[in-house]
Amino acid sequence: MLKNIVIFLQGQYGVNMDLEVLLEQLKDFEGLELKPYHCTSNKLTIGLGRNLEDNGITEEEAYYLATNDIKNLINELNKNIPWWNTLDAARKRALLNMAYNVGTPTLMKFKKTLEYLKNGFYTEAAEEVLQSRWADQVGRRAEFISEVFKTGVDT
Repeated sequence: MLKNIVIFLQGQYGVNMDLEVLLEQLKDFEGLELKPYHCTSNKLTIGLGRNLEDNGITEEEAYYLATNDIKNLINELNKNIPWWNTLDAARKRALLNMAYNVGTPTLMKFKKTLEYLKNGFYTEAAEEVLQSRWADQVGRRAEFISEVFKTGVDT
């Protein structure tokens, strides 16, 4: 992966130097932290010294991160709810949307909702999800997911 990044940077920006060496130097001096931390300047930082407070992330990085999270969620759902793949595309997206928000461990606590979905009782699943504390917390999102569970339409 590092090679691909280096090749992209060299091709995109015409940089005539070994960027892999620079990245290794940055790793040496900054460290590689995969979770946010506060650096010596007390700035929220991640990765190879990325200052999140001053620089944030780009839209492209946000979509990249979300895509990776979705891939992980798909793997988790395949493992924990193998039948989920039998749902139509809209209901799969709704379940992933919900999992993205609450995480798989919390999603698994929605036992009645999942049982209703598994057995094709979509109206009941829609009603059940709205009776949760989560629905009170997220409002419009829960209403949307409930409607998709009920109708199978999300566009």
